[in-house]
Amino acid sequence: MSSNDAGVRRGSSTRRAELKQAYKEKPPPMGVFVIRNRANGKVLVGTALNLPGMLNRFRFELTTGIHRRWPALQEDWNRHGADSFSFEVLDVLPPTEEPRTDLKEELQVLEALWLERLRPYGEAGYNRGTG
Repeated sequence: MSSNDAGVRRGSSTRRAELKQAYKEKPPPMGVFVIRNRANGKVLVGTALNLPGMLNRFRFELTTGIHRRWPALQEDWNRHGADSFSFEVLDVLPPTEEPRTDLKEELQVLEALWLERLRPYGEAGYNRGTG
């Protein structure tokens, strides 16, 4: 191996470390999401401090059949299949320079707005509540 090869390898490892650090410093998008069952029109509205992570978790749990919190959603997933569902981000909390005091409270306010708008209860959705 030439000294040039070692420099390239060292450079790529430095770049990888820089990318990893930048990822750690940038918080993931947080906000409100919806899972839509296109076969029957039902929706599930939820919030997450890490939207990509939460949507990946839902996909994984539904695909493996271990989703326990929303049994009706799991039943429909099993009945209609993955291709009948879409995972969408409805709203994202914009990043701010100043620290937020209560992110969960802000998410609850956003979620309440979307719950009022979509009314995902009973025959219209998987959320529990009035409807």
